[in-house]
Amino acid sequence: MQAILTAQRMQWGVLFLALGVLYFALLREMAGDWAIDPNYSHGYLIPFIAAYFLWQRREKLLKIESRPAGTGLLILGAGLGMFFLGDLAAEYFTMRFSFLVVLAGIVLVLAGWAVLRLVLFPLGYLIFMIPLPYTLYDSIAFPLKLFAAKAATAVLQIIWIPIHREGNILILENQTLEVADACSGIRSLVSLLALGVAMAAMFQRTTPRRIALVAAAVPIALFVNVLRIVVTGLLTHYVGPEAALGFFHEFEGMVVFAVALVMLFGTNLVLDRMGRKAEL
Repeated sequence: MQAILTAQRMQWGVLFLALGVLYFALLREMAGDWAIDPNYSHGYLIPFIAAYFLWQRREKLLKIESRPAGTGLLILGAGLGMFFLGDLAAEYFTMRFSFLVVLAGIVLVLAGWAVLRLVLFPLGYLIFMIPLPYTLYDSIAFPLKLFAAKAATAVLQIIWIPIHREGNILILENQTLEVADACSGIRSLVSLLALGVAMAAMFQRTTPRRIALVAAAVPIALFVNVLRIVVTGLLTHYVGPEAALGFFHEFEGMVVFAVALVMLFGTNLVLDRMGRKAEL
């Protein structure tokens, strides 16, 4: 028995060593993207959150008997194929996503379907650390910019702030504001979705409530982004153009995101109380 366990550990060690050699440079570059792209600064937290979910399952994992599945070789091969095709096309999202596929294949080959099912959520959660391809990012950011610009303009007009909109450009009396990619709301959207999924897994007991909590992250992200632009417009009108720049703009973003967090936590509490009442 001891010899079998030793052989299994050696297999895991060899495969993960090979995985590290293959993906080290790619993962290092991805961590560099987290450092320079504010849209994915949350990427540093994702592996730790995934590790926590895996740690929660440790007792169940220890009780499951490993039953290696040969079909895992197909998944492992598919993941490696994605890596090399992505490398040929210089498509980083495909290469990075292949890391998750290869991990799933390794688990399946060495431990079997029961273990893979148990670790599938922590493994899948890692997708939040992978930056979106720019084509997909632009296709999401552009309509979000227009929506935010239209909604903020409508709100400012309702409260009697002179403003004119041309596309994603907001023209006030003393300043012209551009709703750029950084102000599209996609940063808040991705971060809140990642947090919503984690909270749903930790605090909600039923699938409908989990889905409701994750879904709530979308309107919350849209709302706070519009709120940020409205506040910027108000400060620009009443304080001056400098309120839309530098420290004020960054501080305003942090405050508005804090509002989003409060709203998401509040939604979680409401759903939790509704669930407890339904169970009585």
